Amino acid sequence: MSLGKTEVEYISRLAAIDVNESEVDDVAAKLSNILDLFSQMQAADTDNVSPMAHPLDQVQRLRPDVVTESDQHEKLQSVAPAVENGLYLVPQVIE
Repeated sequence: MSLGKTEVEYISRLAAIDVNESEVDDVAAKLSNILDLFSQMQAADTDNVSPMAHPLDQVQRLRPDVVTESDQHEKLQSVAPAVENGLYLVPQVIE
């Protein structure tokens, strides 16, 4: 796909990128190469390819799902200025 001057100006305006007149042809060629690459990638047959979560065949290391911390809410609430029904009471800051 070949882009012209008008398309490059339109894309640069949408992307809020300043493209000088002297750069328009170079930018058009680079964008055309990118679009050609996309066309080549879309032409690839991927019907029998299963999706992967990672490009390398790796297994994620997982730790056991167990509780490692003890319940300390009573200890922490004992030093709070105001507690009611297990909740911290804070001063109202918005009227």
